Amino acid sequence: MKIYTKGGDKGKTSLLGGTRVPKHHIRIEAYGTTDELNSCIGLLIEELPNDSDQKALLKTVQYKIFELGASLATEPDKQQLYAPDLTEAHIQQLEEAIDAMQAVLPEQKYFVLPGGHRSVAMAHLCRTVCRRAERQVVLLNEKDPVHPVILPFLNRLSDYLFVVSRKLAQDFGADEVFWIPEKA
Repeated sequence: MKIYTKGGDKGKTSLLGGTRVPKHHIRIEAYGTTDELNSCIGLLIEELPNDSDQKALLKTVQYKIFELGASLATEPDKQQLYAPDLTEAHIQQLEEAIDAMQAVLPEQKYFVLPGGHRSVAMAHLCRTVCRRAERQVVLLNEKDPVHPVILPFLNRLSDYLFVVSRKLAQDFGADEVFWIPEKA
């Protein structure tokens, strides 16, 4: 497969199905941001030790993000051809992982800032890119409905990534960086 086609040199690209749209189209923004999220998660995975409890689930998440990106890249009338293999069970898997981590984490009394350890900061970066992807998909969904599990999956994924950041701080013995309001 040839990498460059020159077809996008004038600011347009093709959806799955062949329709040409501007590269700033909301559908392109939505799946482009999920692609960015997938890259961030790949970096996070590489930051983790081989025995990390989170590696396997994060790798599964990468596959699911790729599938939902393909769905988002598809013309609305052809969605059934590229429906992601994404179910409520995948959301439940994230919820179970969140619950298991929270069971061993100290109570959170303040907002947590990114930092304390490189992996913790990377998990926060993943979380914020996930939230941006979610916002882009919400905009797209207002115009063209998306697969019904995509939005709940992204929402739960950002929650999972937040809890992963806290668990990584614990695993690495790093102090969480709390935002504590200054007294006026």
